[in-house]
Amino acid sequence: MIDMTRYAGQTAGTLLNRLLDDSVSRHLGIKLDTPLTRVMLSLIALAAVVAGYRLVFGIGAASNLNDQWPWGLWIGFDVLGGVAMAAGAFMIAGAVYILNWKKYKCIARASILNAFFGYLLAAISITLDVGRSLVIWHPLVMWQINSIMFIVALHLVLYLSTLATESSPMVLEKLGWQRALDGVHRIMVGAVMFGVALSLLHQSSLGANYLIVPGKLSPLWYNKHLPYQFLASALMMGFSMVSFETILTGKVFKHSVPFDVIKGLARGIMIVGSFYLVFKLFELVQGPGLLAPFDGSLEGGMWLLEMAVGVVLPLLLLALPSVRRNRNKLFAVDILVIFGVLFNRLNVCIFGVARYNTAFGGDYFPSAMEWILTLGMIAFAVLGFKLCAKYLNLFPEPH
Repeated sequence: MIDMTRYAGQTAGTLLNRLLDDSVSRHLGIKLDTPLTRVMLSLIALAAVVAGYRLVFGIGAASNLNDQWPWGLWIGFDVLGGVAMAAGAFMIAGAVYILNWKKYKCIARASILNAFFGYLLAAISITLDVGRSLVIWHPLVMWQINSIMFIVALHLVLYLSTLATESSPMVLEKLGWQRALDGVHRIMVGAVMFGVALSLLHQSSLGANYLIVPGKLSPLWYNKHLPYQFLASALMMGFSMVSFETILTGKVFKHSVPFDVIKGLARGIMIVGSFYLVFKLFELVQGPGLLAPFDGSLEGGMWLLEMAVGVVLPLLLLALPSVRRNRNKLFAVDILVIFGVLFNRLNVCIFGVARYNTAFGGDYFPSAMEWILTLGMIAFAVLGFKLCAKYLNLFPEPH
């Protein structure tokens, strides 16, 4: 066990000084006072005001959700999309700590931290989206094991705690708490194995939520294998998101990551993306038919856009050796995949149920407050990542 009394004598000022020592980031040239940082702080402040308004006056006053549209932007983008973007953490952590693929160790911390912020924002979004936010803690003590929503809530809490544990070595190193750091290292492999199992279950259980709406969700997306499609697309998104953030932070923070790491992630996108494409086409044949997306409907157009931009085009580009050898071109592929999977989540949550909901008098477009809160949470995640890059050893030297 970790003896925390060892640190009881350290003052809060001493700990704060250690955390704010920017010696780690001097070689990265990270500056906090920039126009972009000011914009992010403004968005965060506006989002905080919106969150307070929603808690005081209710979800109906802050959003355009209604009885026909109980889920909108906050669930479709912030939760379903945010959790998918966090999928890279369990894959990279598993590769490093379980399979001992050491070449990916240089991106493990950044991948796990990105997932932590993704899950944190998903938790905040769910808290604000439920009707009675102040009783969001009830599932932790009032178990309903027959409810898929309970499973989702439990997975979210457990995996967020696991990600915090996996990210803690950076903070403990900074504080100089060696005994606590040694304790975390001893349980790291077990924590990663637990996190891999949780994440696999959680990614698929989000898709399982929609198995209860067969009459509402368009057959272009609804099928009994929807949980597995959610998992496969999340894996594809995970590889792309890790590659995207690795290339982007390499440019912005001026740290070098071996190109072999980027190529490995691109290989993962090709393998999972090919499987996902075949899977989607198989379900299309088994369900509404191959010609269904070409019927001129809104759903058909959205399905084609999702698949063309997010799956087919990236796979065609990755088939070209000139793309696989170019970091900037792989960056463009990452953006396409991320867009495609996010669009898939919006299709399932919003566009795929639009025909049914509008037939019963419901109409939905996100309110200004919904957009502000979403943008503010994105800004919070980006700024939090930047602060960690400045003050913590987020980018260890490549092996």
